[in-house]
Amino acid sequence: MTGDALWPAPALSELSVDRLRAICLALPEAVEKETWGDPTFRVSDRIFALVRHGDGRLSFWCKAPEGSQMVLVGADPDRFFVPPYVGHKGWVGVRLDPEPDWAEVAALVRRSYRLIAPKRLSARIV
Repeated sequence: MTGDALWPAPALSELSVDRLRAICLALPEAVEKETWGDPTFRVSDRIFALVRHGDGRLSFWCKAPEGSQMVLVGADPDRFFVPPYVGHKGWVGVRLDPEPDWAEVAALVRRSYRLIAPKRLSARIV
């Protein structure tokens, strides 16, 4: 049973954030720090992924290689978007609702990490 009156089931958004957290924190020297009221995931004090609830929908933002942002947004604008503030630097927003492709999320997080992390750490990511 997923929940009852004494132990309600966790909200879908909480489960999604927990799953994203596990993906991010599995990377070498990754840490979580709350910033702007939401979790951010960092390596060497540089953000490689962050959770956002701001527009009423759960999403995460991550750095993407040059040209990838427009390809992703163009291919699936319901899932991907250009986030404010960092979109002009090539970051991409990824909606985590209703149910994301977690293999794709993990690949996007790893790619962002490799772009942000020092070379000695990014070389350890396949």
